[in-house]
Amino acid sequence: MKLHLVDATFELFRAFYSPGRGMEYAPDGRPVNAVHGLVDSMLSLLREPDVTHIAAATDHVIESWRNDVFGGYKSSVGMPPELLAQFEDAERALRALGITTWAMVEDEADDAIATAVARFGDDSRLEQIVICSVDKDLAQCVDDERVVLRDRIRRVTYDEAGVLTKFGVAPASIPDYLALVGDSSDGYPGLAGWGARSSSAILAKFEHLDAIPESPLDWDVPLRGASQLAAVLRDHRADALLYRRLARLNTDAAISGRLDDLEWGGVPRTEFLSICAELGFDRIRERVHRWADQPSV
Repeated sequence: MKLHLVDATFELFRAFYSPGRGMEYAPDGRPVNAVHGLVDSMLSLLREPDVTHIAAATDHVIESWRNDVFGGYKSSVGMPPELLAQFEDAERALRALGITTWAMVEDEADDAIATAVARFGDDSRLEQIVICSVDKDLAQCVDDERVVLRDRIRRVTYDEAGVLTKFGVAPASIPDYLALVGDSSDGYPGLAGWGARSSSAILAKFEHLDAIPESPLDWDVPLRGASQLAAVLRDHRADALLYRRLARLNTDAAISGRLDDLEWGGVPRTEFLSICAELGFDRIRERVHRWADQPSV
């Protein structure tokens, strides 16, 4: 069997900013377009024959412990209030679909997913863990072909070889890679001059920041401007280590449930019809292919 782990915050953002989806409102006037898109997406996923065990992780609040560590880390400041207003309804809708949902407060959704990978990854009953997200942070969780990252939009799945092809480094080096190149979506800048090519070339050889020699003469990697890159790393190594801490996912986040608890048993009819009526999702009810009170086929 497979375990599907959904980055529901990403799904919510994608639905909100989708050019093909205008703003929608519930009967009481609150915005629901992103929630509608999320439910639509999850119903499509649940129709896939290999989706038997599933959980979704959300950022119940945008801020996390990382904001205490680095003042420039991403926050809710400047986010559209129409999007922020939909987070709680999104979690309610996921649960109404019968999907175990981890709403994160201290940690982030990515940390919940990383924790689930660490907790369930060695279970011999699992053939594969499929992380449904395009977040490059989660590439660090990929393990051979057993734990993969799936881009549902482009229908591309990245195993360990795929991560190496895409980023030029192995999954274990992703936090170090992001520390050097930066991550604009998370709000940390990386180191000046360190781009994707130079970072992947160095980390392909040394794997982690700590192992990179201070002198470029010891690198034995053909890089233009190696002396300048070495000077930047030497002068800003503390910054790089801080950024790596931000990029490194916590594998001990507070998530509930055993693997058996993540088995999807269909959509709970009463709960789902109730939230559809509340949010004005009249037609989406017709897309449910399996109710919890009917036997699986």
